[in-house]
Amino acid sequence: MRDYLILKLQGPMQSWGEHTFEGKRPSGNFPTRSALLGLLGACLGIRRNEAGRLQQLADSVAFAVRKEERFRIRHDGRKTSLPIIKATDYHTVRDAREDYSGLKSHETIQTWREYLFDAVYTVVAWNTDVAMISLVELEQAVKSPHFTPYLGRRSCPLSRPLFEASFSAANACDALHMIPSDGGVIYSEEPGETRTIRLRDVPLVRHPRQFASRNVHIYGGGDVSE
Repeated sequence: MRDYLILKLQGPMQSWGEHTFEGKRPSGNFPTRSALLGLLGACLGIRRNEAGRLQQLADSVAFAVRKEERFRIRHDGRKTSLPIIKATDYHTVRDAREDYSGLKSHETIQTWREYLFDAVYTVVAWNTDVAMISLVELEQAVKSPHFTPYLGRRSCPLSRPLFEASFSAANACDALHMIPSDGGVIYSEEPGETRTIRLRDVPLVRHPRQFASRNVHIYGGGDVSE
């Protein structure tokens, strides 16, 4: 048995950034490892320049995410699935970074930022064998965050508290199955006899904006989208 911390990510909008620079800012279909570490780091009060503390957090936790199925009841009593909606917000930005398409820092660029609507995720976190930040400390932080947490961008506030539960279970999937749900695909760092995809979303703390890859194991459903 292992201890697990369960979080719920729910709000009007969410955005889980994929590889980008200034212009196109797409969102993945579920939270990246980088985003989840940033969320917990904000709750703990870790600042962006505290590389040692950020590395401790990254080394301390692993994650599984369930992309929750959502339904509405039709007038005839039947349930129909509510898909996650993606919308793109257009901006112009001044003072773009100098290495973006050869522009100088004072120039203005166009950007397209993607957001998710009608998305709900249940996240399971657990300590690794080399953890320096305990689940107890993480639970206290998400219950009383130091910095305001948000769902990928500052324009994406939470509509409910992050904390859902904490308990022991045999594995991450069993922990998720203990949380009421209408079902959904699980993306987990915990390996098993299942499908696997490769994602590059592991932040290299001492090399800003650079990422390493990880295996993500997919349980249930036919959706293997990233």
